[in-house]
Amino acid sequence: MLDHKKLAVIHITKKELGLDDREYRDTLEKVTGVRSSRDLDEAGFRKLMRYFTRSKHYRINADGMTFRQKLYVRHLVEDLGWDNLHFMNFLKKYYHTDAVDKLSKSEASKLIESLKKIITRNLAAS
Repeated sequence: MLDHKKLAVIHITKKELGLDDREYRDTLEKVTGVRSSRDLDEAGFRKLMRYFTRSKHYRINADGMTFRQKLYVRHLVEDLGWDNLHFMNFLKKYYHTDAVDKLSKSEASKLIESLKKIITRNLAAS
């Protein structure tokens, strides 16, 4: 049985992808063989998350930003310790947008590389 944090991640992902309950349970069964996340083991959790992050069906926008990219950006922003306002100001200044969801796949890749360079620079400075 999964811990509460992993169950929460699954349900946050479901909400962010805009899946209704039936679509979510059908996907869960197709990918892992169970219809409830409470029945998942660790391997099933990894399979489901891998499916969500790799599936082309789950693009954030029409230009192709992937859900995986969005999750990675969120992870990098957390590693930097930036709050949402700081990140939004960064996006406005360097990417001329007010929402990460509006980035294309190419722009998201550039953003990821920028954030990784900032992290590297911060580590070198400390």
